[in-house]
Amino acid sequence: MKETKLEKRYFKQTPKKYRKLGDALLAVSTTITTYAIVEDLKWLALTAVLLGSAGKFLSNFFSEEPIKTIENGNEDKPQD
Repeated sequence: MKETKLEKRYFKQTPKKYRKLGDALLAVSTTITTYAIVEDLKWLALTAVLLGSAGKFLSNFFSEEPIKTIENGNEDKPQD
């Protein structure tokens, strides 16, 4: 089976700032979901779970391509 561009991009290393953003979205959505369940707000719980999960999933698509230097043509690692 041929690997698509999206699969390649999804499994590349995610930059630290986007990984932290995705983790923060998931943590906040979990907190909101817990509150919504305790207060019996089903619509809020479902919305928070869906948005948090989608944010975490989408943050994995961010990746930095190696930069080719003009001087020697070598690929450098992206800066964090």
